[in-house]
Amino acid sequence: QVQLEESGGGPVQAGGSLRLSCVVSGYITSTYCMGWYRQAPGKEREGVASMNNIDFTTYADSVKGRFTLSQDGGKHTLQMNSLKPEDTAMYYCAAEPGLVPANTALAPSQFTYWGQGTQVTVSS
Repeated sequence: QVQLEESGGGPVQAGGSLRLSCVVSGYITSTYCMGWYRQAPGKEREGVASMNNIDFTTYADSVKGRFTLSQDGGKHTLQMNSLKPEDTAMYYCAAEPGLVPANTALAPSQFTYWGQGTQVTVSS
């Protein structure tokens, strides 16, 4: 069973930074894809950033140049800079064993395992 635990959310003023972490534990294949997704009230869950541990990292257009996804073993970190009020949402990390095509890796439907989420609130 794969488990994911997020941390690092909280309140921040516009223009500030936050760092979210996701620790992946349990049995997962040596090649896997993980990503960060967010859901604001009344909106659908959307992809923010995704990577596999081989050859790609991809970002939503809305966060390119501001967010950076990195990996250190089973810990994945989403560094969020220049935050905007529209970044306010519940943020979730997700993992999928095996290969996920880069052009679909921001689609929540591609992922089986999900964390409980961490709230990010950006005030203007």
